[in-house]
Amino acid sequence: MNPQDLKDLEQLIEFLKEYQVAEFDLERGDLKIRLKFAGQTPAAAAPANLSDIARIVAQAAPAPVPQAVSVVTAAPPAAPAHVPAAADDLHIVKSPIVGTFYGSPSPGASAFVSIGDRVDKGQVVCIVEAMKLMNEIESDAAGEIAKIFVTNGQPIEFGQPLFGIKVG
Repeated sequence: MNPQDLKDLEQLIEFLKEYQVAEFDLERGDLKIRLKFAGQTPAAAAPANLSDIARIVAQAAPAPVPQAVSVVTAAPPAAPAHVPAAADDLHIVKSPIVGTFYGSPSPGASAFVSIGDRVDKGQVVCIVEAMKLMNEIESDAAGEIAKIFVTNGQPIEFGQPLFGIKVG
């Protein structure tokens, strides 16, 4: 697990403790996490702090982790990261839904679009899986793909930038 995954896991544990969730399961590809909180556990039996819990979970998880851990909280989602200044002149195609980004129609198939490809308005540029449904996302502008902001298999939020298009 990378440092961001551990940070996300620590936030998840804090959230679960705060809302007194007794049990939580997460499955993402090969990564499986099961957290179970007992009532009042003796201090000697409990890990000393969240980083100890995260370390234990990281050691139990399989070494190759293909996807990041996504933390779902009751708080409103953070605003999508600002598009870099160099991309300010680009038209941004944003995700219309929360889900998992896929850049190709099936594993092993070539990507819908790559940097430098010309796209037309209405052309399918990716798929976002939400609740086991594959939703084709279409470009809302014609132009050249200049930037791809996400990676295949990445969890994405509503309104998150997916592509930067040089219109014209």
